[in-house]
Amino acid sequence: MTTLKILSAGAVKRGVARVAAAFEKDTGAKVNIEFTPVPELRKRVAGGETADVLIATPAAMDEFAAQGRIVADSRGFVGRSRMGIVIHADAPVPALPDTAAFKQLLQGASHVVRNEASSGIYSEKLLAKLGLTAVLGSKVVVVKTGSGIMEYVAAHPTQAVGLAQISELMVMMDKGCRVKLAAPLPDEIQNMTSYDAAAMSGAPAAAGELARRLASADAKQIFAETGID
Repeated sequence: MTTLKILSAGAVKRGVARVAAAFEKDTGAKVNIEFTPVPELRKRVAGGETADVLIATPAAMDEFAAQGRIVADSRGFVGRSRMGIVIHADAPVPALPDTAAFKQLLQGASHVVRNEASSGIYSEKLLAKLGLTAVLGSKVVVVKTGSGIMEYVAAHPTQAVGLAQISELMVMMDKGCRVKLAAPLPDEIQNMTSYDAAAMSGAPAAAGELARRLASADAKQIFAETGID
């Protein structure tokens, strides 16, 4: 039996799991999946770690391509994830029509939580752009992963606010985490993170098949159902 390993960004978790399960059923191969923030994924690949299929941002994939770490003709676009504002499941949903309302919400929050992944790096830059870095100060909490954002907000119901990928929020809500989506980020400050899939160099032919499956039209329908545009 062929066994394949996917090393993937976490934002596309639900869709990747569903596509991989269908691939296993259709081919008889076994697919093991490990999810990790893209900055960590880049470090691991740069350090020599191997997998059969990688799923990461285009910038990371460009690096891997330049290093000869991926099979060029297996690379394809998976989808894009939008960011949202996470609050506790029992918290009232605030009106968030624009960036001014978003800033007011964060200034009134007990904690503002971001992660160390690509979306968290964007959040850090966004707070600086909006002049909130010094204003919020120690209220900003940095956790490692997207799931960590939801877990922190769930554990701090008094006005804690998280900034996270909507697709990751949906995963945690499915698991019963006591959080909900207040709203997507306002359009003028929204961040769309794209993800590509590709087989790693030296992987078996089945890895290329799986990478192409992840970027197929049928897969895009599955990803759309999990919050990935």
